[in-house]
Amino acid sequence: MLVGLIRHGLTDWNAIGRIQGQSDIPLNDEGRRQAKLLGRRLKEENEYRWDFVLTSTLSRARETGSIIAETLGIPLYDPDPRLMERSFGKVEGLTLTEREALWGKDWDRHELGQEKDEEIRQRALSFMTDLAERYPSNNILVVTHGGLLAQLYIALYQERCQERIGNLSLTILEKNEQSWDLRLYNCTRHLQESVQEPK
Repeated sequence: MLVGLIRHGLTDWNAIGRIQGQSDIPLNDEGRRQAKLLGRRLKEENEYRWDFVLTSTLSRARETGSIIAETLGIPLYDPDPRLMERSFGKVEGLTLTEREALWGKDWDRHELGQEKDEEIRQRALSFMTDLAERYPSNNILVVTHGGLLAQLYIALYQERCQERIGNLSLTILEKNEQSWDLRLYNCTRHLQESVQEPK
């Protein structure tokens, strides 16, 4: 069993550094282009065969997943709320400058209604456990969010995976008896190598 974990494409809020959290911000045109590039990469690669796509309930993940599923000709399943981005409470909608103006440079250490690390890790791990039990013979693409993925990788691999998770990055995990083995991590070469616009 393989799981391909993907962060959704770029949004206008991503582009200006505004925290989205669970605010339902749509993809922008660049985000759609990124999704097409990853879809084309996955279609052209012969190493993996993907069976279906699962996403979070937020539209930026749903649209990213829809573009990839259509490119690959595979189903897009109903969204799973456990794949939602972290809730950031009072911080949602604010840029770094705005956050620091309100709460200082250590704004992230304040209690501002944001979802705790342990809470987001628990729901991410719950999703992965259920996925392995329900679809042990499938290869599944999962489109979700940077905050959730960062916490999932910390839960699974502790200090090994600390990079910022890029938009449309691809990470591939393989399920073994007691663990998820990392086969590819935070790869965005489909965005860097391609100079042609996908059709």
